[in-house]
Amino acid sequence: MAYDPGNIFAKILRGELPAYRVYEDARVLAFLDIMPRAPGHTLVIPKAPSRNLLDIEPEDLAAVAAAAQRIARAQMTAFEAEGITVTQHNEHAGGQEVFHLHVHVIPRRLGVELKPPLSYKETADVLAEQAARLQAALAD
Repeated sequence: MAYDPGNIFAKILRGELPAYRVYEDARVLAFLDIMPRAPGHTLVIPKAPSRNLLDIEPEDLAAVAAAAQRIARAQMTAFEAEGITVTQHNEHAGGQEVFHLHVHVIPRRLGVELKPPLSYKETADVLAEQAARLQAALAD
């Protein structure tokens, strides 16, 4: 299937929609998920128009993976995480909902279950505070 430049993440990349951006370089953008499964839940996306793992260029995939690792390390500090969950879904049958490749990087604590997907929209104040914490950890 073809890439749809009208998807929500493409609009975020173009600045047409707001996002709580925490990291950006020449190839990737990372921002907080507004429907987080845990505090600090971050999405890492390529800037290149890539529908999913099946069509992304290897160099862009490597940049996404490196950024996900960087975000995960910062989350360990910023959210006093005890672990990290990383997920990535491809096509409808694989659970993909937005058809621009994205990696979920979710800080975890023992005994704290993830919220169900798409079950809770976080407030702007909380997301802004979490973004600031993560940006500070990334700057260290």
